Amino acid sequence: MAGAIASRMSFSSLKRKQPKTFTVRIMTMDAEMEFNCEVKWKGKDLFDLVCRTLGLRETWFFGLQYMIKDTMAWLKMDKKVLDHDVPKEEPVTFHFLAKFYPENAEEELVQEITQHLFFLQVKKQILDEKIYCPPEASVLLASYAVQAKYGDYDPTVHKRGFLAQEELLPKGVINLYQMTPEMWEERITSWYGQHRGRARDEAEMEYLKIAQDLEMYGVNYFAIRNKKGTELLLGVDALGLHIYDPENKLTPKISFPWNEIRNVSYSDKEFTIKPLDKKIDVFKFNSSKLRVNKLILQLCIGNHDLFMRRRKADSLEVQQMKAQAREEKARKQMERQRLAREKQMREEAERTRDELERRLLQLKEEATMANEALMRSEETADLLAEKAQITEEEAKLLAQKAAEAEQEMQRIKATAIRTEDEKRLMEQKVLEAEMLALKMAEESERRAKEADQLKQDLQEARDSERRAKQKLLEITSKSSYTPMNSSTTTLPADLPTFSLISESLSFDFKDTDMKRLSMEIEKEKVEYMEKSKHLQEQLNELKTEIEALKLKERETAMDILHNENSDRGNSKLNTIKKPQAQGRRPICI
Repeated sequence: MAGAIASRMSFSSLKRKQPKTFTVRIMTMDAEMEFNCEVKWKGKDLFDLVCRTLGLRETWFFGLQYMIKDTMAWLKMDKKVLDHDVPKEEPVTFHFLAKFYPENAEEELVQEITQHLFFLQVKKQILDEKIYCPPEASVLLASYAVQAKYGDYDPTVHKRGFLAQEELLPKGVINLYQMTPEMWEERITSWYGQHRGRARDEAEMEYLKIAQDLEMYGVNYFAIRNKKGTELLLGVDALGLHIYDPENKLTPKISFPWNEIRNVSYSDKEFTIKPLDKKIDVFKFNSSKLRVNKLILQLCIGNHDLFMRRRKADSLEVQQMKAQAREEKARKQMERQRLAREKQMREEAERTRDELERRLLQLKEEATMANEALMRSEETADLLAEKAQITEEEAKLLAQKAAEAEQEMQRIKATAIRTEDEKRLMEQKVLEAEMLALKMAEESERRAKEADQLKQDLQEARDSERRAKQKLLEITSKSSYTPMNSSTTTLPADLPTFSLISESLSFDFKDTDMKRLSMEIEKEKVEYMEKSKHLQEQLNELKTEIEALKLKERETAMDILHNENSDRGNSKLNTIKKPQAQGRRPICI
């Protein structure tokens, strides 16, 4: 009895020691994860666990997002997870997304995982038309997305129709033109073929560098009302606060850069923006919900902190990350060069092997033809020898008959003919005998000449046979001769297991290496500026090419606004810079 009570007490004490947990599901742009979290965990505990799992160090760009009654919200780091207004059913779902966007993706995004997550998120926003993208830029971005997924273009592998199942263009762009999927694929593939040699991370970075210049990139929009009750949109992004007309999300009516804002605050549903210049009126507006004001303030604080951080020297952690990124980039570059060299050497070896096989086949064909010619020569020689022998025997026989005819003529002449008739008969016989003897002599002479000719033909046939044998010997000696010097090129016995002697590479980067790498990076920046002009010209060419296929009646308000901005030369950055150049005036919206 006492033992049972003791065992029950130990079990209950063990049960009390075990912490209570709940299940959390984290959705990233390309994965889904589940974690068991303790009830006492704060938002930071869960966020750090996700970042460690992903291997992410640039955590300041990201957050955990959830929905409250159709309103977006972000998990607070200093508040318990379950104290948030989240659904109580397990698993509790959060979306791991970029909360703040960089001003310059190439300079600020260091880790490859950070670049990849931004690429996936921005790509989805463009395809979902949450970020407006003009048609010509959509085609270019699609080509970089294909390069990131499929690698270098290979016509033998990437045949027509290989993009049929891919979602690469916004539906609005597709519907705007009278173009078939094959026509779109042809134009995307045309750009895709020009990106040869770019690795996945490089293609994704090029995608972000183009996307960050789009007017709606990185902007969070909120519906607001000013003091007069006019409906407006507030945009919050990495550069500042912007006020938009609800019908025009591309061009702000007015902008407040972060360095010109003194204070941002809210009281209940009223939000206040105080400019640094006291001569400029304070801008006040109302939002629909208190929760929206809290979200706006969160985004303002985070974007302002990053804005000021960018204009200061990098922290030690960021400097270390950038140094590691440069080393990793240099290592990958050297690895790609090594692989390219090995690929080139393998291709050369394959070409050499193919050439040797072709040459060997050619020599075999020549040897076969020479053998056949030799056999024909031998047959011809045998026939000519046989014919010469027969002709020689015929000549001897004719010569014998001619001698017999001569003897007969002599005998007839010696015979006495008594009567005139017999004499004439004998004369006629003599004449006929003489004619026959003459014919026999001519035939004998002709047969003798023919025998001589046959002997000459036999001699030529034997000469031809001798030459054919000589050529066969030469061909046989060539086929056994190795044309390549073993000291320079050795053909592998089994090509699929072809191996090359690779030098051991050292990645001990010295100061001189870092200086040289910095110079190369600066050189790449200059080259990028030159390429940007060429890229813009290509985009204009594509725009002109597909303009004839556009259906004007399907143009959206965004298309019309974008075309007007392009005609006026307005862009995302110069819209913000205009008020600074012209001087601030009192706000009247």
